[in-house]
Amino acid sequence: MEFNKEMIRFVMLTLGGFVQGLGMSLFLFPHHVPSGGSAGIAVLMNHLTPLSLGFSLWLNNFTMLFMAFKWFGFAWTIRTMYAVTVTSMTVYWCSLFISIPHVHIALDLLLGGILFGIGVGILIKYDASSGGMVVPALLISTSRSFRPGQTMFWINISIFLMTALVIDLKIVIYAIVCQWLSTKIIDFTNRSSPSV
Repeated sequence: MEFNKEMIRFVMLTLGGFVQGLGMSLFLFPHHVPSGGSAGIAVLMNHLTPLSLGFSLWLNNFTMLFMAFKWFGFAWTIRTMYAVTVTSMTVYWCSLFISIPHVHIALDLLLGGILFGIGVGILIKYDASSGGMVVPALLISTSRSFRPGQTMFWINISIFLMTALVIDLKIVIYAIVCQWLSTKIIDFTNRSSPSV
C-alpha cells in the first residue's frame, strides 16, 4: 500500500514538473520573462554566460535546495530535487525541439502563468516544491502562517527588478503579471490535501 502511494506521488511530481517546465520553456522564457526568482537568476545567467537555460535553472535550484535538508528533511528534498530535474529537462528538451509561434505576449503570459501555477501547485500538494525561492517562501509561510503563493510573490519581486535592470525594464511588469496569476493558481491548487 505504501509503495502504491509513493508511486502515485512520483507520477504526480513528474506531471507537476513537466507542466511547470512547459509553461516556462514554451511561453515565458522566449520573452525572457522569469517565472520566479530562481528562473530569473537562470535567465540572467543565460543572458550573461554561455550556460543553457535548462542547466542554469537546475544549478540554481540545486544550490538553494542544500538549505532545504535542514528544515524540510531528506525525503522532501529528494522529491523536490526530482521535480526540479524533471522541470529542467523539460525546459532543455523543449528549447531544443519545440518552437511555437508567439501571437502576443499577453497570451503567452496567460498560458505560461497558468501552466506554471498548475505545475507548482501540484508539486506543493504532493509534498515537494519547484525548488529555488520556494524554499525560503515555504519557510516563511509555515512559520508566519502566510499563503505559500503570496510569500513567493514578494520574494521574487527583487529578483525580477534585477533581471529587468540587466535585460529590459518591461520584463518586470510581465514577470509581476505572470507571478500574480501563477500564485493565485498555486494557492487554488494547494487548497485541498492530496489523496496520497
